[in-house]
Amino acid sequence: MLTKLFTGLIHTLPSQCRVCHSWPAHPVCEDCVGQFAQPHQRCITCALPLPSGMLRCGACLKDPPPLDLCLTGVAYAYPWSSLIADFKFHAQSGLVHSLSTLLKASPWVEPALDAAHLLLPMPLSTSRLAERGYNQALLLARALNARKTRADILLRMQDTPAQHTLKRTQRLHVLDHAFAVDPLLAHHLKGACVVLVDDVMTTGASLHAAARVLRKAGAHHITGLVFARTE
Repeated sequence: MLTKLFTGLIHTLPSQCRVCHSWPAHPVCEDCVGQFAQPHQRCITCALPLPSGMLRCGACLKDPPPLDLCLTGVAYAYPWSSLIADFKFHAQSGLVHSLSTLLKASPWVEPALDAAHLLLPMPLSTSRLAERGYNQALLLARALNARKTRADILLRMQDTPAQHTLKRTQRLHVLDHAFAVDPLLAHHLKGACVVLVDDVMTTGASLHAAARVLRKAGAHHITGLVFARTE
């Protein structure tokens, strides 16, 4: 009872904006969202910035990725990079409410969520999960749509080094067997529209490896949805 009361008080007490430090505000105030989260034209299959009027970047035209659609809320830059680090590494899971609200308001995200049969968070390895105590992608997926979120279908089979530390050929090789679909639950993917959820997309190698596994299991349409995209 006391835990529920304390949780309720946290959500009603005023807080300070983490960016401009104004009072009272959400963890990121409306003015800072307006300044640092302006939408930009992006490639529809890798979410990299594009000149106005273009749909796909040259790399995706030449070598189409296994994602049918890729959406992001913001660029991985100030102030979002530090907020994500707090959310991901410093046990500040309460930030998920602000992050998910901003992501939902981003172009094309609501239609993608509405059309999805399943939201699948990118899974963590057992060791990484034990280290952090929670999967930030799972928290984000549940905040976006808890009813459609399933954390038991897509599995992480092995831990891998941080992708930005590896060359492209190494990234492709090391992720060959990183993900799998639970064979007892694979029937949920047959003909399904799936949204793969993660906090940050860097090289895209992990999302692509997971998407290939889901496609092989029968997923019909796969959207990659991340809060932030490196550029």
